[in-house]
Amino acid sequence: MLIVLSPAKSLDWETSQGPMTTPDFAEDALRLAKTARQLTLKDLKSLMKVSDDLARLNRDRFRAFSADPDPDDLRPAALAFNGDTYQGLWAKDFSDADWAEADRRLRILSGLYGLLKPRDGIQPYRLEMGSRLKTRRGTSLYDYWGDDISKALKSQAKEQGTDILLNCASQEYFGAVAPKSLKLRVITPTFLEDRDGTAKTISFFAKRARGALARHVIQNRLTRPEDLASFEAMGYRYDPASSPEKPVFSRPYQAAA
Repeated sequence: MLIVLSPAKSLDWETSQGPMTTPDFAEDALRLAKTARQLTLKDLKSLMKVSDDLARLNRDRFRAFSADPDPDDLRPAALAFNGDTYQGLWAKDFSDADWAEADRRLRILSGLYGLLKPRDGIQPYRLEMGSRLKTRRGTSLYDYWGDDISKALKSQAKEQGTDILLNCASQEYFGAVAPKSLKLRVITPTFLEDRDGTAKTISFFAKRARGALARHVIQNRLTRPEDLASFEAMGYRYDPASSPEKPVFSRPYQAAA
């Protein structure tokens, strides 16, 4: 079972580096960074839908993006991303064996890097997959990546001897995965909050739960879709009435801390 996650907008550059690997699509990341650095602050602000300060920060990041970065300027992807999903994954306390399992089975979808392994060294960036960044391949990052990400996932799943992909990514990011090229059995979990008899997904909690599920699979070395029913972190319980391809986990509503 191969697992995919979305990246995060917020970054943590304080955590120690640890061993790092090289992203498979490093040349593409450099090419996209060069394209983005040509944009004006106004263009970046519009493209990324951010404030002036964030537009300026990311302009500076794209300008500093290097073909040969100093290792001190890199961080392993699973430690660099610092959003809700990565609070659930909490790779900071992985054992060496957990890291080895994550390297083998966990992948992170990225607008800039395409597909990342958890210990791939990345430079600071922010570029959502849904960005309408124009390149020679089209008018969006979906156009740019085409079926490259799908083919890479299919190949890596084959290397692991599995035809199952656990999709713990958002719709925005999984939209970059072309089903016709993927040819894997996709399992997409749903996390619901039950409040006064009405169950619904709350993004903040669902993101953290997706990371926690990935952590559960990695630490318990789960390989079969039916094994996902054992997930009980954060108070979630598996709904046996849900389908194998779309397992549902629910819990009583909890206010955000």
